[in-house]
Amino acid sequence: MLEVDGLKYHYADGRKALRGVSLRVSAGEKVALVGANGSGKSTLLLHIAGAVEVQEGRIAFNGHEGSETLRANVGLTFQNSDDEILMPSVIEDVAFSLAAGGMPPKSAHEQAGEILAGLGISHLASRPPHRLSGGEKRLVTFAGVLASEPGLLALDEPTAGLDPRARRRVINFLRETDRAVLLATHDLDMALDVCARAVILSGGTVAREGSLPGLFKDGALLEANGLELPLRYTRE
Repeated sequence: MLEVDGLKYHYADGRKALRGVSLRVSAGEKVALVGANGSGKSTLLLHIAGAVEVQEGRIAFNGHEGSETLRANVGLTFQNSDDEILMPSVIEDVAFSLAAGGMPPKSAHEQAGEILAGLGISHLASRPPHRLSGGEKRLVTFAGVLASEPGLLALDEPTAGLDPRARRRVINFLRETDRAVLLATHDLDMALDVCARAVILSGGTVAREGSLPGLFKDGALLEANGLELPLRYTRE
């Protein structure tokens, strides 16, 4: 499905953010992307979603390259849900991309309602986004992304700032979705609940990748890459 080969990226001032990143995500696979702040996680997600042009290297989705292909097949969510919810009501926000794609307004609202129902948040349909909790906003952003029917969800810190109940709702959604997921997170316990494999980024390169939970039990490896053992392992 997703292939990233030798991806490099530098800022206008010459600073290098990505230094030859390569990774794969198969259809339906859930992969955690972890690393310390500044390791390149968010920059990599922006490339994978087609929001940043490739300077050097290759990104392909089902064998096809180019920003338009990536934007059509990858759904990106940011750390701050307020940056993504723009319409006056939840149902209008979820229906927006459908209507923008040419779907008649009535059909767009009906399909948006089905997506909200699938996430268990139909009761939020008429609510203004600024009246939602952090967890509710996060689920609404998922609904908006799902409306475009992406093959891959690229999620940047989806549990950041959430209370335990909202965090659990996000985890449940990610575990149940049949879409492929590339999950950039500092929440290694959440990654263990959702993903079967992880990629560790450090200094813009892939330091290690492997199966979970094994990779996250290597305390020396995690410490060397600016990470800490998941809480469940510190209690053992």
